[in-house]
Amino acid sequence: MFLTSAKPQDERIKCLLVDDVPENLVALEALLESGRVEVLKAQSGPEALELLLHHGDVALALLDVQMPDMNGFELAELIRGSERTRHIPLIFMTAGSREQNWQFRGYESGAVDFLYKPIDPHMLSMKANVFFELHERKRALGKQLEERTEALRINEMFMAVLSHDLRTPLQSIVMGAALLQRQNDSARVASLAQRMLQSSERMARLIDDLLDVTRIRQAGGLTLEPAWIGLDALLQRTVDEVQTGYPDRQIECECVGNLAGAWDAERLCQVFTNLIGNALHHGSRDIPVRIRADGAATERVAVTVSNGGSIPPALLPHLFNPFRGGERRAEGHKGLGLGLFIAQQIVLSHGGRISASSEDGLTHFRVDLPREFPRGGE
Repeated sequence: MFLTSAKPQDERIKCLLVDDVPENLVALEALLESGRVEVLKAQSGPEALELLLHHGDVALALLDVQMPDMNGFELAELIRGSERTRHIPLIFMTAGSREQNWQFRGYESGAVDFLYKPIDPHMLSMKANVFFELHERKRALGKQLEERTEALRINEMFMAVLSHDLRTPLQSIVMGAALLQRQNDSARVASLAQRMLQSSERMARLIDDLLDVTRIRQAGGLTLEPAWIGLDALLQRTVDEVQTGYPDRQIECECVGNLAGAWDAERLCQVFTNLIGNALHHGSRDIPVRIRADGAATERVAVTVSNGGSIPPALLPHLFNPFRGGERRAEGHKGLGLGLFIAQQIVLSHGGRISASSEDGLTHFRVDLPREFPRGGE
């Protein structure tokens, strides 16, 4: 049985009936039409073609084989010959003999089924309902495609705004603050300019993070440029850069074994800048941040960043989720929680793994990287 819930006229499924006998059309219409299905009736091939010109979205067409002027097979060939209507499933109906070989000709004409009169109403209802269900699913998929295409378009606009419309005025603020800091002797003005620079740098990092997240979700991953590098030099450079923001904090870096591998240096620098920065932000000030890079294994390198302080067990499984509400930085403002998510995606793109553990008053982030860049990753 069909659903009978009313639908707007333009959303009802359309079913085309073609038979030169009016009584047959009335009987079929009574069987198929409902609040879900709108029946289009035609008593000839030309009339059916005219209806199809005005109703392109037809879910099913039932065609009588024996009609004057244009029989069902000829009508089917014309329907199949049009790009606009060739997708419509066709079911032939005939009162003719099974020995006339019409069934074979019907399938040759593109039919999906062939019914002999008198037609079993229950059987026809079941067959038609299958095609109506398929049509509704096709509509739903089409709607999803439209929605996702629109979302993609909005994402592209979002990236354009981030990469140009926000960066350009931000760069002007940075340049102005730097100029003000150099050319003004007032300590108060210099302090204000320094705060402007720090805020601008934080905003620039946020823009970069949002761009990375958009690329990850839109393109399925980040584009990497691997080259053979030494991780010890990269870590030391990263420590030196981060240390300038925390001159009073102690960072210990230990490198052992062979630390060479094929990696994207800039992206890994982004990973370790985030991990070391988080350790300094959230770690105990009286315990040094310790970095250990271990290259003893033949195929992999492991880097561990440790700091004093604990992460609540309930939070550990969600550390790498993007947009973690409530993450609070040392400066007191809430972050979007993008850094660890992006770090995880960078490590995964290298074929590696990143994990976090917290016990005995210490927190450890461990990054495992294969020395060889994964095939197909470039």
